[in-house]
Amino acid sequence: MKVKAYAASKAAGKLSPFEYELPALESEQVDIKVHYCGICHSDLSMLNNEWGMTEYPFVPGHEIIGQVVAVGNEVKNLRVNDFVGLGWNSASCMHCDQCMEGSHHLCTSIEGTIVRRHGGFADYVRCHWSWAISLPQGIDIQKAGPLLCGGITVFNPIILAGVKPTDKVGVIGIGGLGHMALKFLNKWGCEVVAFSSNPDKKEQILAMGATKVINSRDPKELESIAGSLSFILNTTNVKLDWNSYLLTLAPKGRLHTVGAVLEPMEIPAFSLIMGEKSVAGSPLGSPALTKTMLEFCVRHNIYPMVEEFPLDQVNEAMAHLEAGKARYRIVLKV
Repeated sequence: MKVKAYAASKAAGKLSPFEYELPALESEQVDIKVHYCGICHSDLSMLNNEWGMTEYPFVPGHEIIGQVVAVGNEVKNLRVNDFVGLGWNSASCMHCDQCMEGSHHLCTSIEGTIVRRHGGFADYVRCHWSWAISLPQGIDIQKAGPLLCGGITVFNPIILAGVKPTDKVGVIGIGGLGHMALKFLNKWGCEVVAFSSNPDKKEQILAMGATKVINSRDPKELESIAGSLSFILNTTNVKLDWNSYLLTLAPKGRLHTVGAVLEPMEIPAFSLIMGEKSVAGSPLGSPALTKTMLEFCVRHNIYPMVEEFPLDQVNEAMAHLEAGKARYRIVLKV
């Protein structure tokens, strides 16, 4: 199968039309006709080789919504014409302890959709059948793509931390990830505090589901909620004064990061010890949990706020993201 895509030939390069040929379909693989593909900040990081693992030519795209067009002879639970979603991961070994326990996303042999292979800024993409997530009936496919990466990234910590509807929780950074976290936690039943450095976004943040907005640059506002939060989710990828957030946690509270902060996080030991507090992190989530999340989204009408660009304007869309202008996720129509 010949695939038409957009690829960069070097770090931070422009994306140009690119064609490649897929080999014969393996027995447990599926081919997906791409209808929509979200743009994630990880696509930008990979394009710029910020993590030192990008291979060129590089085709980004890992928030894919599409339709199955071919299945291998050992594929389970999928048929041609099924609508599916594909996120950051495209294959796992299916036999290690993590896979056998249902934590496929922690498999040490995990295959990334855009790591050493071509992603979804294309008309077709291929993956192992287990990572092609069947879409629930009634889902809005135009908005669903970012749920396959950004959505599950912020949904998984809610499960891991055992967040309860009676909890008072916080979200740091109300952008592409953070605004989805607000929506999830609001429908979870929590009182949700949003930490934002932009006071102009307050009314919009409240409309997203926050109960209260705290100016993260104002020490007095941070002090006003000291010791009150059971869970804080950090969605930013920048260095912050982590101790100021630890002080807002109640005893046994957890600071959980999904933001890929490149600098070491400075965590004072006594801020953890005296309140039995903890710091944690997580990647995305398993295929089963991703399917559960999508069903939760349909049940509660939870979708990211998206801006749509046609695929042939992909460079304009990437520049829009890099300039920090996205409100709040970008989706390419293929």
